Amino acid sequence: MKKQICLGIESTAHTFGCGIVSFDGEILANERAVYTSQEGMIPDVVREHHKTHADKVINDALQKSEISWKEISLIRFSQGPGLAPSLVVGKDKAIELAKKHNKPLIGINHCVAHLTIGNLVTGFKDPVYLYVSGVNTQVIALENKKFRVFGETLDIGLGNALDKFGRTANLGFPAGPKIEELAKKGKYIEFPYSVKGMDVSFSGIMTKAQQLIKKEKVEDLCYSFQETSFSMLCEIAERALAYTNKKELLLIGGVAANKRLNEMLNLMCEARNVEYKPVPIQYTGDQGAMIAWQGILEFKAGRKDNLNVDIKPHERTDDVEVIW
Repeated sequence: MKKQICLGIESTAHTFGCGIVSFDGEILANERAVYTSQEGMIPDVVREHHKTHADKVINDALQKSEISWKEISLIRFSQGPGLAPSLVVGKDKAIELAKKHNKPLIGINHCVAHLTIGNLVTGFKDPVYLYVSGVNTQVIALENKKFRVFGETLDIGLGNALDKFGRTANLGFPAGPKIEELAKKGKYIEFPYSVKGMDVSFSGIMTKAQQLIKKEKVEDLCYSFQETSFSMLCEIAERALAYTNKKELLLIGGVAANKRLNEMLNLMCEARNVEYKPVPIQYTGDQGAMIAWQGILEFKAGRKDNLNVDIKPHERTDDVEVIW
């Protein structure tokens, strides 16, 4: 029997990605082009970046996977949430390819795809998800056929907060890796610790760090920013585990690459006798493989294709019904 293959296109923010995944979960290719700058993301500039790199990224994925268009069964793209100018590039390219090669097309929720690719590559079945990326900071778990958001940021996602501080400190974009490196040499300065029930707020930490940029060592600010914000995440994740009585915690999203955050979460889970895993580094950030895998799950569950699709820049994780 011919192996069925899905091609997924990701373009919600700074990354244009293309993933090629088989229906049995084998990731055959996962290529991407990531926009970087000293100024952060300017939507129109990011859009042009994606337009420039789209064809090469897709062709690279096809070559790496050694798959031809005849062997592709489905095309899926990130429909939202995200930056509208970026989303439109992925949507238009996906529609163009679906028409040209006569393939079924479905738009996919980017955030849900982060969750399900995490399950695929870690083997977890029913975890509490700690989703920490640029825009998103949420504690999520599956209950009654929906991914329920038990807690989230009330203002700014942790990744974006780190990037805004990074711009003030001239650390470039994205700033997370540089902040993590500098933090290893820092000492603690008291920062605002803001946990409200299951929700968190990072704007106070970010503002404090920006205000102190000329008074304190940047290494101390990086260390304090990380320690305070990561402690907040550990608190709400532990509370969610206690509430749901689940025995797995999965860290997903771009900030999952941070080793200090992983260390703190692992210590918390060991104390609670809960299994902890971060998503592997190649799947922490935005990429096309997660879009392809989510598309496969929905196709298998009976979702039909539709070429008359539009972007959904503000669609939430808990807006999506889990039919798979």
